[in-house]
Amino acid sequence: MENIRPLIRTALKEDNAWHDITSRATVPEKKFITADLVVKEKGVICGIDIVKEVFKMLDTKCCTKGCVNDGAKVSEGAVIARVAGPAKAILAGERTALNFIGYLSGIATLTRKFVDKTKGTKAKILDTRKTTPGLRALSKYAVRCGGGYNHRMTLSDMALVKDNHISAVKDIVGAVKKIRKYNPGVKVEVECDTFGQVREALAAGVDIIMLDNMVPEDIKKAVRLIKRHRSSGKTIEIEISGGVNIDTVEKLAKLGADRISVGAITHSAPVLDISMEIK
Repeated sequence: MENIRPLIRTALKEDNAWHDITSRATVPEKKFITADLVVKEKGVICGIDIVKEVFKMLDTKCCTKGCVNDGAKVSEGAVIARVAGPAKAILAGERTALNFIGYLSGIATLTRKFVDKTKGTKAKILDTRKTTPGLRALSKYAVRCGGGYNHRMTLSDMALVKDNHISAVKDIVGAVKKIRKYNPGVKVEVECDTFGQVREALAAGVDIIMLDNMVPEDIKKAVRLIKRHRSSGKTIEIEISGGVNIDTVEKLAKLGADRISVGAITHSAPVLDISMEIK
């Protein structure tokens, strides 16, 4: 939470929450209220602690109790948190709190839908770096709350040789050698959209091969090729990526991949409808 507080403060400043002219003019100074955060549709909750911090930052007299934990599946009408305290602070922080928890719960909810579609397979659902600038840590936390896994948090976490790297250097094997030389021990992944690139990646001894934007038949062939190398004792993870959606992910998961990366779970998740209701 320590790293998130500056982000919450920025959001409150953006709303000028300490200068809510409507509440200042209409609400008595000593008025205390209790309000519930109510879910208007079923989903997966994420952001309870963020809500607590929003109201506490506005007034330390605010007390927020989570009625569920992050990662909980809830039905329409569920009360997920209750806040009590000075009315001015609660009214001023309402929108910021709802923006955070609605956004994060939306990501957790969509992630869970993808995870549920892949049950019975070994494929893990991973996010990408396609996140709203400044919100990556929270977005990826929401993915975990939804049952997914995080890919790279930053460019320094592991090496990923993408299509534009390949276009620039024209040499997958050479690129991987340079990475190994300057970053001993780092995991190396190569994004491949042709069988030729898959063979080069195998020759380079990479840790993960991403099959990007391949049609299912080509994915099957690539998986068989990679698994032949696995049989010789080499550990190589197989990742599927590119245009994965909720209608195709189940079929793709059954093709033998270890992981499926889905940009949509962070960049296109609908906000979960949550409201605040004063008791």
